[in-house]
Amino acid sequence: MDSLILFGLFFVLLIIGVPVAFSLGLSAIATMWYLDIPIVVAFQRMTAGMNVFSLMAIPFFIYAGELMNQTGIAQRLVRFAHSLLAPVRGGLGLVNVSSCMMFGAISGSAIASASAMGASLIPAMKKENYDDDFAVNVTATSATTGLLIPPSHNMIIYAIAAGGGVSIGSLFLAGIMPGVLLGLGLMLVTYWVAVKRGYPKGVFPGWGMVFKYFLSALPGMFSALIILGGILSGVFTATESSAIAVLYTIIVAVFVYRSLTWDGFVLASKNAVKTTAMVLLIIGTASSFGWLMAIMEVPVQLSEALLSVSDNPLVIFILINIILLILGTFMDMSPLIIITTPIFLPIMTGLGMDPVQFGIMLILNLGLGVVTPPVGSVLFVSCAVGGIRIEDTLRSIWPFYLAFVVVLAFVTYLPATTLWLPSLFN
Repeated sequence: MDSLILFGLFFVLLIIGVPVAFSLGLSAIATMWYLDIPIVVAFQRMTAGMNVFSLMAIPFFIYAGELMNQTGIAQRLVRFAHSLLAPVRGGLGLVNVSSCMMFGAISGSAIASASAMGASLIPAMKKENYDDDFAVNVTATSATTGLLIPPSHNMIIYAIAAGGGVSIGSLFLAGIMPGVLLGLGLMLVTYWVAVKRGYPKGVFPGWGMVFKYFLSALPGMFSALIILGGILSGVFTATESSAIAVLYTIIVAVFVYRSLTWDGFVLASKNAVKTTAMVLLIIGTASSFGWLMAIMEVPVQLSEALLSVSDNPLVIFILINIILLILGTFMDMSPLIIITTPIFLPIMTGLGMDPVQFGIMLILNLGLGVVTPPVGSVLFVSCAVGGIRIEDTLRSIWPFYLAFVVVLAFVTYLPATTLWLPSLFN
């Protein structure tokens, strides 16, 4: 009965439109009331879930991404990518994918990439007579590469949810190859659709202009190297690197580009505070929800149920991927990472999967969920920017989903896809 109250009330609240954070918190409080646990425990678990030093990296990485968006660094990345890829058929679509990959390596947020890149590239693609659904599909799916290419704050959340035994630096390294593979896969699909629909080619500006745009974008791209290099060399931790990312962005924007205005600084600060508050509230309520699952032994029961279906690791991997995909279409990534990691990580490690590999598999799978209805937060943002309905994208988005599935299969069944790069630095 206690499980029915916890999960039943949660899904009922979601269905009637209550925000995820409040759905998690209210269902946890109701279950504690039923179990005669003092309600104050719910708020204590929320506080404990948010009061983790490693989580300090999240507001700083979000802030760095907002500053880069407000100071034109993102636009310089787009201009450089456009100078290289414009001569290819459907070049603006390829620019969209590559720009999201570069911006994702700076912001670590799929929604930030979708809103920042979509605001400039979706109107540009429409102006060049690209179909609305194509522009939105490319933007939404390519924005998810930022979930894999470091720095990704979802990897930090996973490392904490895994009990602190997983290296954030190893996760950052492990996400590079899958992120690049996903980007390349989306580029292939983008080119195929562009050829099929007869989209135009652009004009090559010349290697001199390409080099000029490269130099202009280089300071922005260099921030990702500073972050990753500092962590791997041991100069600073992942949390410290996030603060350095903000400081570096401000220095570049003020002294190199001279593009940081007071209004832009205030707007970036407001957006970062708003996003951080939303993320941390979700993390806190998900921690309370997850604590209840643990004392109710939900992970143990689910593990026994899965292993009763089959003892073949390949079958269990497929089942868990399907479960994660279904859950990912209804909920945001942050609470799902906190809730599902304690459930599935012991199962996967017991079947021989490395915790780092599972972390990347989890994030990639949930990344597919954020561009899949009925919720699909990143797809929703992209549709809002593009001014079309989600239903209008569904008829043509399936080739982009196929790219996700192929990369997910590599990550799940070929450990070297995620573990090869970390092994070079261990």
